[in-house]
Amino acid sequence: MKLRMAAVERLGENGLLDPDAIVRTDEATLANLIKPVGFYQRKAQFIKEASRICLERFGGDIPDTLTDLLALKGVGPKMAHLVMSIAWKNTQGICVDTHVHRISNRLGWVFREGTKQKTTTPEQTRMSLEKWLPKDEWEPINPLLVGFGQTICTPLRPKCGSCGINTICPSAFKEASSPNPKQKKRGLGPT
Repeated sequence: MKLRMAAVERLGENGLLDPDAIVRTDEATLANLIKPVGFYQRKAQFIKEASRICLERFGGDIPDTLTDLLALKGVGPKMAHLVMSIAWKNTQGICVDTHVHRISNRLGWVFREGTKQKTTTPEQTRMSLEKWLPKDEWEPINPLLVGFGQTICTPLRPKCGSCGINTICPSAFKEASSPNPKQKKRGLGPT
């Protein structure tokens, strides 16, 4: 998140938060400004193409429909739902990122269609959550679970001991932390 915010700041400092300016800028410059964001070269290409489309089809604004947002290269369901919710105040779905996906599965909130198996993709998670979660909770669930996933329910070695819901979480204390390297050297690690 910090990398992305810094990239947006660098674009702003260079006058590149406007689609006209972005279209006039070469991809290498855009890529250099958003680096070290992951896949920065590809994202620079998408930013430039999306800016061109927004100028040509939407008067320089961003699309105001989910369908039009999803038609922009590089915009997936997570970002499209986020934009609809924040930019247009029109929550049409849940913004599911890696944190929402991971935590929803750990809590046993989501299942693949017609099974009791965990979801394997954020999109499956989104569809499963939307079936039971009240619509007025769709917007706040992302920031709630993102913060929780960054601080407590982390991908590796979740902090179950300091989690306020560890007594009701079906995954609590089930993900073993890596062995202590000192114990491993002395032959005291798990066998």
